[in-house]
Amino acid sequence: MSRRYTNILLTIIAILLAVGISRIENPSFIGRAFAEPISGMQLGNFSVSLTVKDIAASRAFYEKLGFKVVSGNQAQNWLVMKKDDVKIGLFQGMFEKNILTFNPGWDSNGQELPSYTDIREIQRQLKNQGVTMTLEADEKTTGPASFMIQDPDGNPILFDQFI
Repeated sequence: MSRRYTNILLTIIAILLAVGISRIENPSFIGRAFAEPISGMQLGNFSVSLTVKDIAASRAFYEKLGFKVVSGNQAQNWLVMKKDDVKIGLFQGMFEKNILTFNPGWDSNGQELPSYTDIREIQRQLKNQGVTMTLEADEKTTGPASFMIQDPDGNPILFDQFI
């Protein structure tokens, strides 16, 4: 690389460090991956749905960590457990991978929130940001619906609205 290009590159790096790249108001030149998050989107309750091999063994393990069963049916191979505001779902033979789950409209106790962002609006906003849906909610409906996306590492993320 020529000395001129090296000096230009060092100058650009110095300016970015001085200004702080996070303070740049229009990040479009950096690429969509660094676009600012959508403000005001309420995702609701968050939980992790775990694929388990033996639901009884998994239940016993998580009970040792202080989790308590709050819903589900062990005979049907699924349980939801909670400790404080943390929820996990245990699912035997239902999913291939663990799933991150958001429940728009619910708080951590499964109670309806006074206001929330409808799942179809969340889906529209994510699609407008270039996020690919692996399962889509019907945007012509109202009430309960689901959609699914994957993060860059292939982890499934389920948005599941029950109200």
